[in-house]
Amino acid sequence: MGDVAKIFKAYDIRGVVPDELDEDIAEAVGAAFVGVTGARTVVTAHDMRTSSEPLAAAFARGATGQGADVIEAGLASTDLLYYASGSLNVPGVMFTASHNPARYNGMKMCRAGARPIGRDTGLTEIRELVERGVPAGRGPRGTVTRRDLLTGYAEHMHRLVDLSGIRPLKVAVDAGNGMAGYTVPAVLGRRPDGDGDAGGPAGPPIELVPLYFELDGTFPNHEANPIEPENLRDLQAAVRSSGADIGLAFDGDADRCFVVDERGEIVSPSAITALVAVRELARNPGAPIVHNLITSRAVPEIIAEHGGKPVRTRVGHSFIKQTMAETGAVFGGEHSAHYYFRDFWYADSGMLAALHVLAALGEQDEPLSKLLAAYDRYPASGEINSEVADQAAATERVRAAFADRPGVTIDGLDGLTVSTADWWFNLRPSNTEPLLRLNAEATDERTMAAIRDEVLAIVREK
Repeated sequence: MGDVAKIFKAYDIRGVVPDELDEDIAEAVGAAFVGVTGARTVVTAHDMRTSSEPLAAAFARGATGQGADVIEAGLASTDLLYYASGSLNVPGVMFTASHNPARYNGMKMCRAGARPIGRDTGLTEIRELVERGVPAGRGPRGTVTRRDLLTGYAEHMHRLVDLSGIRPLKVAVDAGNGMAGYTVPAVLGRRPDGDGDAGGPAGPPIELVPLYFELDGTFPNHEANPIEPENLRDLQAAVRSSGADIGLAFDGDADRCFVVDERGEIVSPSAITALVAVRELARNPGAPIVHNLITSRAVPEIIAEHGGKPVRTRVGHSFIKQTMAETGAVFGGEHSAHYYFRDFWYADSGMLAALHVLAALGEQDEPLSKLLAAYDRYPASGEINSEVADQAAATERVRAAFADRPGVTIDGLDGLTVSTADWWFNLRPSNTEPLLRLNAEATDERTMAAIRDEVLAIVREK
């Protein structure tokens, strides 16, 4: 098996195929997954990468060798896999490397009900069992069955957010040659009104302007990573040229969604978090809403203004989901455009977030930029990465530089957060790379730029 430890990350398995991750490893992981979870049935799904289907098949061989049955959902987005795990109440595994380049692949795992499996919730035990070698199964092999879950997924999404009564919208969507090219037509496409072959009700009143819907794991147009502004340029241009009301960009496995307004301007995920929070609070008055510590200060302000209870947490989906479950939160949002929903088994879904934005836009007559103006209050730096050999030493230099300033509050929930009444910044290390990530925000652009530049100068000093 070689050094499998390097491909086991904090929240998933990810590595270069076949150098770090191959079918033998996938088969061993399948056997170990059943051993650790005790699953009698497992549902699998995969993205469009050329290595994904063979890896999923190898995993199924390992799982069935331990006596578990495998339901193969086939092509899917990650949130479709969560839907499968939640609706079938069985553990699940998604084969994807999300936004990573084509040579990568990986596995995202969950227990029944889409409960996440990470380093502290089973992934370490799976790795250790793979390293030791899984004993051969003693009972009969499990079975493998194929099941189309796309229609059920689309229907479930529409039950959670009803778009049937919205005004007509023109929606540009950049699928990045990823799995949104498979799920968006099923959810947002116009379906026959009963006279066509598919039957059933008409779809929402949406005119799609599709970009890069062709499933292609080589990502020939741009990386499927919309957190990088250069990967949104084609969508911005398409919104402007087509006169679209909104633009949506999904990452490779379509669990994240970024938004562009009718002017082609990129919308902050914090503004989307605040918008969805307000909608969820309208249905669940007084409920807790979770946000990580890097979202805009406007997010907890707006939650409180609408009668909700803001709950601050660390960055990362395992922390968000755990905190939501502990507090009974109905929604959670991150700066990285991951959005989590109690009514979606506490899992994240880019599609569900997109439906909320489309519903909010289509239920009134103002353009998106005006609708969101109330949710976008403060200038922010965005996330800025600095390569640093000694992360701890650089962080301590920053802490020391700000510690004695008047009005400063410092906390260490996730890295270093320094705040005053007028500005704040967070500096935290990457889990996987020699990077420090800076996010800064202030009440005005000049102050934000000054704080940003001062911290970067300290971090990057030689």
